[in-house]
Amino acid sequence: MNTIYRIYGFYRDGFRDMTVGKTLWLVILIKLFIMFAILKLFFFPSVMSRFDTPEQKSGYMLEQLGERWTEAEITHRQR
Repeated sequence: MNTIYRIYGFYRDGFRDMTVGKTLWLVILIKLFIMFAILKLFFFPSVMSRFDTPEQKSGYMLEQLGERWTEAEITHRQR
């Protein structure tokens, strides 16, 4: 348990003493937010919302994965 406190103290002191690093971490967090939250809303439709039950959702996923698997297998065999 003492090791966990030492590791926590190491990172706490490191982040506390940073000057430029805090700004860089802020930029990184803003970019991650844009990538995962904003882009998902505009470019990735919610395909699963059209299904009512978990069985329908899992059936759709199995169908999609099966199609991709067979396409990849056919492409691989042709080489």
